[in-house]
Amino acid sequence: MSHTPDVTNVPIVHSAAVSAEAVPVIQRLQQLIEAADLPLALQVIVAEQKLSQKVRQQLSDQYQTPLFIIDNKLQLSLLTHQISVAPDWKSLQRRVVSAGRKSEILLQACKLTDKSQVLDATAGFGHDSLILASTGAQVTLLERNPLMALLLMYEQQLMSQQANWQKLMARLKVVCADSAQFMEALAFASQKEQALSASGYDVVYLDPMFPENSYENTATGKGAKVGKHMQALHHIAQTPDLAEEQKLLDLALNTVVLGGRVVVKRPAAAPLFAQASPDESWHNDVLRFDAYFNPA
Repeated sequence: MSHTPDVTNVPIVHSAAVSAEAVPVIQRLQQLIEAADLPLALQVIVAEQKLSQKVRQQLSDQYQTPLFIIDNKLQLSLLTHQISVAPDWKSLQRRVVSAGRKSEILLQACKLTDKSQVLDATAGFGHDSLILASTGAQVTLLERNPLMALLLMYEQQLMSQQANWQKLMARLKVVCADSAQFMEALAFASQKEQALSASGYDVVYLDPMFPENSYENTATGKGAKVGKHMQALHHIAQTPDLAEEQKLLDLALNTVVLGGRVVVKRPAAAPLFAQASPDESWHNDVLRFDAYFNPA
């Protein structure tokens, strides 16, 4: 028998001032939940007052669980531990347009072409996936948390309505799945010679959570300021232990094609992922990208 995950009730709050306008947003979210079979049930809550920062903090304290906010501009965001944050892909437009190996260390490490297949096994808010897909590569975004996955699916659908984003959005596929389980399924399918793994991934990209004190500038020795997106993720995702890191790296190396690579994002001063020395590494004062090769 297959295990059916427990359904999580998720409050989604909007002010009474936009009750009518919020209906299509909620309907789109419901459709995405059904299409992706996400274990979520939306609980619509209408607030009489405007959803100011103070009101959001009160809501966060009241529900003690992550919830969705639809503001008066009909923008969807996730509220967790008094932090309200959204993928906000449009804010990355300039960076996406100008992305290249000269400006993006990530792309130096991944060495993608428009024929590449990439598995972003720890998608988060999808920002790095946009940079990866800017090369023309096809990118599969894995996100274990159903709320985060829904947020990504909604953002992709929203941005697909913008003419200048449509080609990029068509290169993204959001999947709600645990990365280890997903890669284990790929390995099993490969053994059974099923079509699921026929194409293979050229790159598996890992951006695992690290302890919050990992962000230290190697030049100054001072901690780097952690943005809202990362703060929110620290409340949602867990930092893997050594055994989990080793399992994830082994699975990733088994997932990429011969001649492919696994690229791991780390704070510059962080210890090696899975205590494994990379084949090559790229870094600046804040971040490091370690690459592990699957020799041809």
